[in-house]
Amino acid sequence: MRALAPVALAAVVLVISGCGGRHAAAPKAATSSSGTGLHGLVPQPFPHKPNFVLSDTAGRPYDLARRTRGKLTYLYFGYTHCPDACPLTMADLSGALHAEPESVRAHVSVVFVTVDPRRDTPHVLRRWLDHFDPGFVGLTGTRNEIAAAERAAGIPLAAPEKVKGANYAVAHSTLVLAYSPDGLAHVVYSQGFRSRDYKHDMPLLLRYIER
Repeated sequence: MRALAPVALAAVVLVISGCGGRHAAAPKAATSSSGTGLHGLVPQPFPHKPNFVLSDTAGRPYDLARRTRGKLTYLYFGYTHCPDACPLTMADLSGALHAEPESVRAHVSVVFVTVDPRRDTPHVLRRWLDHFDPGFVGLTGTRNEIAAAERAAGIPLAAPEKVKGANYAVAHSTLVLAYSPDGLAHVVYSQGFRSRDYKHDMPLLLRYIER
């Protein structure tokens, strides 16, 4: 299975493998967290939180910008049948979040957008996310709606998969975008970052408040 590098976030150089090990091409330029105190990669310029509406696992419209306003929001595009990158990322975010006091957790949202709506029904998506945290938000929609959300977030679109039967792989980015309460992604994370990195950065990212 292929994972895509975030070419739309041109300042971030990531060679992302995942979901089976094939590598995506590297984007053009690198960033680092030098001087910020953050463990995550610092993009330039900071991406703005995208404005899109998808359906949550209860079938209700979920306006990302409105529902997560004033929160530290982690956005990830993946799918529940992913054998490695997706569950590892959700587990790392869950571990970091649960290590924080409730006063911090109340200001953090984790939003998982499926790129496999055919298999990831709302029930399947909710049950899978509950293994990590019942508070994690799961979103779905039509393929066109999900593709529009990816474009709004600057995530590259995957080539359509040739689906045969129920057992198939889906190409997707493994980038985690972390939008602070000011609506900007001051850091992003690729594969290789772990729970300790999210935990270290979480209180620092909460300091960037909306003005």
